[in-house]
Amino acid sequence: MCGGSGSRLWPASRPAHPKQFLPLVGALSMFQETVLRVADLGEPGDMVVVAGIAHAELIAAQLREIDVSATVLLEPEPRDSAPAMAAACAWIAGRDPDGVAVVVAADHHMPDGAAFRAAAMTAVDAARLGQIVTLGMRPASPSTAYGYISPGEATGAVRPVQAFVEKPDATTAQAYIEAGYLWNSGNFVVAAEVLLAELDAFAPAIAEAARAAVGPCAAGQSLLTEIFRTAPKISIDYAVMEKTRRAAVLPVDFAWSDLGAWDAVWQASDKDAAGNAIRGEALVIGSTDCLVRAPAGVQVTLVGVKDLAVVADGGQVLVCNLASSQQVKTAVDQLKAQGREAAAAAPPFHTVDQAAVWFDQWLKTSALPLWWTLGADHVRGGFREALTPEGAPVEAPRRSRVQTRQTFVYATAGLMGWQGPWRQAAWHGMDYFLARYRRPDGLFRAVVSNEGEPIDETSALYDQAFALLAMATLNQADPGHTDLAAEGQRLLAALQLMRHPAGGFREEGAHPFQANAHMHLLEAAMAWAESGGGPEWQALAAEIVELALTRFIDSEGGYLREFFDSDWAPAPGEDGRLIEPGHQFEWAWLLERWARRTGDADCGHAARRLYAAGLRGVDAKRGVAINALNDDFTLRDANARLWPQTEWLKAALILGEDALAPAQALARYLDTPAPGAWRDLNLPDGGFRAEPAPSSSFYHIAVACQALRPADASQRI
Repeated sequence: MCGGSGSRLWPASRPAHPKQFLPLVGALSMFQETVLRVADLGEPGDMVVVAGIAHAELIAAQLREIDVSATVLLEPEPRDSAPAMAAACAWIAGRDPDGVAVVVAADHHMPDGAAFRAAAMTAVDAARLGQIVTLGMRPASPSTAYGYISPGEATGAVRPVQAFVEKPDATTAQAYIEAGYLWNSGNFVVAAEVLLAELDAFAPAIAEAARAAVGPCAAGQSLLTEIFRTAPKISIDYAVMEKTRRAAVLPVDFAWSDLGAWDAVWQASDKDAAGNAIRGEALVIGSTDCLVRAPAGVQVTLVGVKDLAVVADGGQVLVCNLASSQQVKTAVDQLKAQGREAAAAAPPFHTVDQAAVWFDQWLKTSALPLWWTLGADHVRGGFREALTPEGAPVEAPRRSRVQTRQTFVYATAGLMGWQGPWRQAAWHGMDYFLARYRRPDGLFRAVVSNEGEPIDETSALYDQAFALLAMATLNQADPGHTDLAAEGQRLLAALQLMRHPAGGFREEGAHPFQANAHMHLLEAAMAWAESGGGPEWQALAAEIVELALTRFIDSEGGYLREFFDSDWAPAPGEDGRLIEPGHQFEWAWLLERWARRTGDADCGHAARRLYAAGLRGVDAKRGVAINALNDDFTLRDANARLWPQTEWLKAALILGEDALAPAQALARYLDTPAPGAWRDLNLPDGGFRAEPAPSSSFYHIAVACQALRPADASQRI
């Protein structure tokens, strides 16, 4: 179970990035540690994660990092632990009627994984006999932070439960320990059908909603249907455990903590000789038993203090006595009530003209210098994958599209009149790309290591399109250093290997017939045609435009689908229903450009219909274009990445629509500690996910800045 926000661990834990996804004690997040701890309890594919839709991408990324697969059931709305467990058990029972669920919270610290697994298997035996077993931790102290369990007489390892009791005061907690009570860990082992039967008896609305919501879900990542919202919001303790006769407890005594507050994090962390648990840059003088958490670039100094937590994150700083850690939630509630714990500040403009000047200055005085000085690898060559919001480089294998997009950005900067080292930066990327990514067949591979060695030989059409776009733009900005026109011709010839008999091109991977890769190939072909390339580029662009008008765009609805079958008909199932508002805008921008170039009125008409379809994906409350809709315009993914905002802005500008709203939306993403970086994902609650800024987004931002640049040349930087 992956719910909760962990507000007592503010400011590190926030709704956009709650505590289960943070590396609070070790190098891995709590979620990742939990996944690895339980992975060996079942067969590959047995793991089920229940989480909120806002964290879908974060969960997928963290699972990839540890190379573990799981079925992820996404809640359209949080409904507490009883509906979450019901959904998981409904999924399990539908595939294995005899299946037993080991239910664990994603944010618990259990350093002895072997001891936990041994206890879980003991509980499984009791669960197969119809008991609902919870793990009861033998208390290490009279804590007021946990609920307690009163166990019955021992007839074996697993004992009946006499009573569940709420979090006590200190005096009562001491009495509970003396009476042999156990901490309630919130971990359960139960046969899936048994839990559903008990819910049928005590909370039938939960069982009904869970079964209906899980019905169409398949392995992989699935969104529970809207009926899940009708499940009563209630914990499993209140819904079942305090009423059932099947409740049992297995006493265990291995180390455990729910890391519910900073004092618990300090207790579980490695400490120096003075009892200080430090992560980040800290100077500690005459201080003992303190906890420090600070991001890169933030220096913390402690002098003559004791028992303090000092936590800096996201522009907020917490200083509290470790003994008062439970009160952090109260402070967060007050900050929210005062409007001081909110999303990024509003942009510094109120008209499109002001926005144009602001973005031009941001691009040329902040972003371009930052990504050349810190985003480029001046030792090994090429560009890095990401920077933190504070501007620190992030090391990761290097995708070809990052090299070509950054090359495009700096070549575009030269065309825009930037007086910085655009030429050096652009050729830095292009020379590295041509040297490291070329395959023997003339296409370009997908990924190399930090040292430039091949990792992924895949030749995605998407990546070839960006290679062509970078070549065209740099050839226009600075011809002569390398014969990029000849390089473009060689790559165009090699692309014939990817031709599809029914027209267009076939992409690599799970979706070979898609609009997106063709969109970027159209952009590249138009760039070559507009900068003096031969007629073959105009012909390629015309071919893709025709495919878009006749196949990609729904003739009745006027919207663009993403995925198709081999005949370019909509793909079966949910794939064929996907609509991305950002791509409606991006295609509208391209088709309007084509209409102006060729006089094709059908393209202009299609562009306006696409723009209207894209607007249906703008969240009026947040003022941002969201990630995805279904083809009936129902919500599919309420998260909002940065790039749809840039495409909304470009389309609005070229079509003469209101460009202030998307300009304001985009500016919110650019409010970061390091000017020139950005946030990538706006969450349904309005906050931003805490994560590095991907280099690949700079391409989108640069084109938007180019489209928005001030009409008055005197205002340009």
